[in-house]
Amino acid sequence: MARYDVTKLNVAIDRLLAVTQNPRHRFMLQAYSRHRYLEVAGRYEEIFAPDMMAENPVYHVHADETNAKLEGKDAVKSLYRMWAQTNQSIFFTENEQVAVADNFIASVTVAHQQIAGRSLMANRVMARLPGFLSEALLKRVLAAKNFKADENSMYLYSNVIQMIWPYDDRGRLVGEDVWEPDPDKATIVKLDPADVLTTEEAGKALAPLIKPLPSFDEMVLGRGAA
Repeated sequence: MARYDVTKLNVAIDRLLAVTQNPRHRFMLQAYSRHRYLEVAGRYEEIFAPDMMAENPVYHVHADETNAKLEGKDAVKSLYRMWAQTNQSIFFTENEQVAVADNFIASVTVAHQQIAGRSLMANRVMARLPGFLSEALLKRVLAAKNFKADENSMYLYSNVIQMIWPYDDRGRLVGEDVWEPDPDKATIVKLDPADVLTTEEAGKALAPLIKPLPSFDEMVLGRGAA
């Protein structure tokens, strides 16, 4: 199978930044880009910096009839930690479109996420899966594809997702609202071991692209450094 390039994760954001002049919008897009790079690189602790995330983030994920909610930094951090430790933090995007407004960023993309076989075989509501899919929904998807997972292998889960990330008045992330409109259209492909990207490898590849976030006060409010 064709390998995806993790360094191309945010090309749609870069295209929008190139034509965006509004300082607030530029700050949010840079924060959005930084968050995604840090997540995939396994540097999730940095996502929770006080200039990047609000005190009580709330994540909502909708897939078919499944509506999942993660509330608070501890809950969100535990998910990011688990993904990083199991090489499931690796995402790729394809044909992404991004839009920015004063208090949110929206994205529609074909998303690809590495998933461990043991996660596909878990017998509970699986907060470790893309879309926070319920066991019943996942079994329906797998059955339709005559698919049986190997717990010792890695897979690539792919589907169209729609996201809205709300931001507060200081450009800090308030949460994520993620939709997977047609989970039955997802594809799950077993990866050759040579095509599996580890979180450590992703971190090394993305390190040159992870830039410090500018000062909100200086960039957006025009205030000089204290």
